[in-house]
Amino acid sequence: MTSLVHGGIDAVLATSREGVRRLTPVELRAAAARGALVVDTRTEAQRRRQGELPGAVVIDRTVLEWRLDPAGDHRIPEATGPELEVVVVCRQGYSSSLAAASLRAIGLHRATDLAGGVEAWIAAGLPMAAGPADVRE
Repeated sequence: MTSLVHGGIDAVLATSREGVRRLTPVELRAAAARGALVVDTRTEAQRRRQGELPGAVVIDRTVLEWRLDPAGDHRIPEATGPELEVVVVCRQGYSSSLAAASLRAIGLHRATDLAGGVEAWIAAGLPMAAGPADVRE
């Protein structure tokens, strides 16, 4: 049996962020304005408490790679190719870093995330929406 060395989630998170330029809330607005696909992976309960991120597509974390793989049979129409700029957003900017790394692993080399998540967006005084969300299943 092979023994695995495990550095814990902090090591995995640090690795997922190596060499990646994460966006600030203001940079996220600019990315969306130039056509980046903004993907909100927060749970329904989190979105209900915090509000909806304007212009974001909501994709559950459990199906994210299948919906965004440009070569996959279960992709959404926006998953057009490996050059697609994708910005993943979660509540605090942790799981979104892991999700963006997973997207880069399937060939979306421009995938990144919002540093600090929706909490950073709200702290920056940027607007949230009441809904309805653009939920993709």
